[in-house]
Amino acid sequence: MKLAAVLLLAAAWACAADPASELIFPPEKWHNHSSSIVELPGGDLLACWFHGSGERQADDVVIRAARWSKASRAWSEPFLLADTPGFPDTNPVLFVDKQERLFLFWPAIIANQWETALMKYRISTDYRQPAGPPKWEHQDNILLIPKNIVAKTEQLLAQAPPSADPRAPEYIAKLREHAADKYFSRMGWFTRTHPLELPSGRLLVPMYSDGYSYGIMAISDDHGYTWTASEPIVGFGGIQPSVVRGKDGVLVAYLRDNGPPPKRVQVSYSKDDGVSWTVAKDTAIPNPGASIEAIALASGKWLMVYNDVERGRWSLAAALSDDEGATWKHFRHLEGDPAVPTKNSFHYPSVIQAKDGSIHVTYSHFTPAGKSIKHVRFTEDWIQAGDPKR
Repeated sequence: MKLAAVLLLAAAWACAADPASELIFPPEKWHNHSSSIVELPGGDLLACWFHGSGERQADDVVIRAARWSKASRAWSEPFLLADTPGFPDTNPVLFVDKQERLFLFWPAIIANQWETALMKYRISTDYRQPAGPPKWEHQDNILLIPKNIVAKTEQLLAQAPPSADPRAPEYIAKLREHAADKYFSRMGWFTRTHPLELPSGRLLVPMYSDGYSYGIMAISDDHGYTWTASEPIVGFGGIQPSVVRGKDGVLVAYLRDNGPPPKRVQVSYSKDDGVSWTVAKDTAIPNPGASIEAIALASGKWLMVYNDVERGRWSLAAALSDDEGATWKHFRHLEGDPAVPTKNSFHYPSVIQAKDGSIHVTYSHFTPAGKSIKHVRFTEDWIQAGDPKR
């Protein structure tokens, strides 16, 4: 009995111990950013990110990837996953659906401005080889016609509080002009966070537009072969939605705040499987204008990983909710301290829960030594233990 008790205590301590973590590759002078991670059947991991001399204005930007082997417990050398020659490729997203098909979504930036993004995607069933890229069977573009974008824009502006900012009338006029412009409203939507597959089989791919600072859902009801658009998620500065489904079927989208202060994670709701959305509103959760990701865990708790300050990206936190986002009671930091600003930047988390219950996060890791992608593995118990006393 004593031995059993000791083993139980050891197991409990291990669950709350520091997470396993490593850089996927050594820091580089190259810009490495906006990663995405998935678990493959069998327990291996695949992560990708964009790599080049810059972002939308650098035409050498490509999508790179690396594999983590469950057998060797190590990451492979990075390899090329996608490239549109002569155009920047950015913000890739990986996803494995219930049929165990691997998806890669990413935008090519046509004219070096985010609002000229053209969404591309690929599907593979032959991706379990130990090295190198998958073999792709299907590739296409995702072209969207946002539903009711003019009406939704007017709904947003009708709720707008008076603003003393002298730029406000010009901003409102431009928003109306863009909403009515077919070309502008149909271009520029692109990815950042993981898709969500609903019980019906509907696939939702969260996207956003920097041209509007709106979110949107690309919707497929035929397993990813054809796509339609939802209504836009309108708000002042809400982009890069991350979607979680509640037990009652209501979808909750958490959005990065690119709007005016105070900077907060924004939230919007859908009761019709992602077709229509409420106007995005601020929560109490701080956000510096940086990407967040939220997922539902097997336990029923929700997990959010985000930068928990209003300015800067030096502090990256994981938070747990046991009431589907009404409150977030448990916090722990993956990097940094919100009270101690630094020049480091830890941001753009990609979050999954593996079949064994472990939580995996990859994120952009920028320090004076260079730029890399970091991978961290931890458990719910580790978050619930809280930050150690400083």
